[in-house]
Amino acid sequence: MKIRERAQRLKKDIPAVFLALKRKETPWLARILGIITIGYALSPIDLIPDFIPVLGYLDDIIILPLLISATVKAIPRELIEQCRLESEQLWKDEKPKRWYCAIPIILIWVIMVALIIKALL
Repeated sequence: MKIRERAQRLKKDIPAVFLALKRKETPWLARILGIITIGYALSPIDLIPDFIPVLGYLDDIIILPLLISATVKAIPRELIEQCRLESEQLWKDEKPKRWYCAIPIILIWVIMVALIIKALL
């Protein structure tokens, strides 16, 4: 499989992993890996800060795909295939149908900015 095909596959697997985490049939190991993966992807804190040229983005290019692949491998094949089909419907017309899922992320950023402003003043 070429790099471009792998990147497209990983792009489709991210929402599928999110959907699989909500299923009761998902094994506990896959749930733990999925939570770590989503937490790392959404976290503003990286192992190597992004402001360091080249190296800052290198950890995102290597670690995140490895975490996604490990999570997908921990989910039973038929379950991940169902979730992939569902995730395609989620992003139909280039917009997620459940936009309100972004509210917790926005709240985290607002709280972080408020704490930084409070610390500076």
